[in-house]
Amino acid sequence: MMKKVLDEGKLILIAIPVLIWTLLPIYHLFVLSISTQESMLAGKLWPDKPTLQNFQIVFNQQHYYLTNFWLQLFNSFMIAIATGLITLFIATCAAFAISRLKAPGGRSIMNFALATYLIPAAFLAIPMYKAMGTFGLLNTRVALILAMVALASPYAIWVLKQASDKLPKELDEAAIMDGANSLQLFRLVYLPLMKPSMVVIGIYALLLAWNEYLYAFLLLSSEKAVPLAVGLGLFLSADDAPWNLLMTAGLIYAIPPAVIYYGFRKNMVTGLTAGAVKS
Repeated sequence: MMKKVLDEGKLILIAIPVLIWTLLPIYHLFVLSISTQESMLAGKLWPDKPTLQNFQIVFNQQHYYLTNFWLQLFNSFMIAIATGLITLFIATCAAFAISRLKAPGGRSIMNFALATYLIPAAFLAIPMYKAMGTFGLLNTRVALILAMVALASPYAIWVLKQASDKLPKELDEAAIMDGANSLQLFRLVYLPLMKPSMVVIGIYALLLAWNEYLYAFLLLSSEKAVPLAVGLGLFLSADDAPWNLLMTAGLIYAIPPAVIYYGFRKNMVTGLTAGAVKS
């Protein structure tokens, strides 16, 4: 009993500094978002006169760098949601075909796709740019969505395939004996049991697209087409940029992923456990 208490105490001692280190940037982000330009430069841990005026300026787009704030935020939502749904559809179908239907060559294709992660994503940016240009997709949201799906799908397929391998084969055999075809097996047996892992993959792909900067900056050139992650980069183009407004917009931009994670945290823990170990 004493050993268990000591072990838990050690874990807490390790966790506290890690937690502080993790939350410190978020704290500074919040402090700067409620600071004026003058108090921000003072470098204090808390502003003398906290204000919500920065949020009003951002919400009303009352600054040159924020003229397309709501449109760019909408672009971020559209690109992230589309990426999550398309990746989830591709990965779910592919994992079912490889794991349950034993599609010929399925494992080889999956391993080849995973091998693409040996190449840094930045090195694939120019080939991706040329490919999108060939099909006339540059400066469209479709280009970025396709790029994000291509980056997210190999890992998504692998995770869902590992989770699918853990499902009892007897369920498939029982369904087939009852006269179920492949589509019914997929819809009535496979999908209900794979929901936790599917939630994980959907959120993974969504957040990957939500946080993407390089491909969004490269494939989209119009300020009205880019997501907010790229739009906020305009603040870096001037030496006297209002950093308090940048921090305010950044704080707003960070809220949706936090809400999504909090809302699906139980599913994410279950799903990550299901697809973490190879059977």
